[in-house]
Amino acid sequence: MREKRSMRAPLLSGNGPLARVPPVAVFLVVVAVFAIGIIVGGATGALLLGLLAAGVAVLLAATWQVLTPGQRAGRVVVLAVLVAVAISVLMAK
Repeated sequence: MREKRSMRAPLLSGNGPLARVPPVAVFLVVVAVFAIGIIVGGATGALLLGLLAAGVAVLLAATWQVLTPGQRAGRVVVLAVLVAVAISVLMAK
């Protein structure tokens, strides 16, 4: 049976600029930006969601080498869904 991972432990090892940022804070910021993008809608909402997608793409590119194929696939799916949501928000108004 696998041991439970600590919620305070970093997801990936390293000492980059995001290593000291608490994962809960990042999660809350991402949820807030996503919610604001959906609520605002139109070009402004799509821009916020696009910026969020760009951040996800940069993080995916930076961590690609240390991810397993399953993790890569999951993150690419999340990125694709985020881009699709941004496009639908843009086209909604």
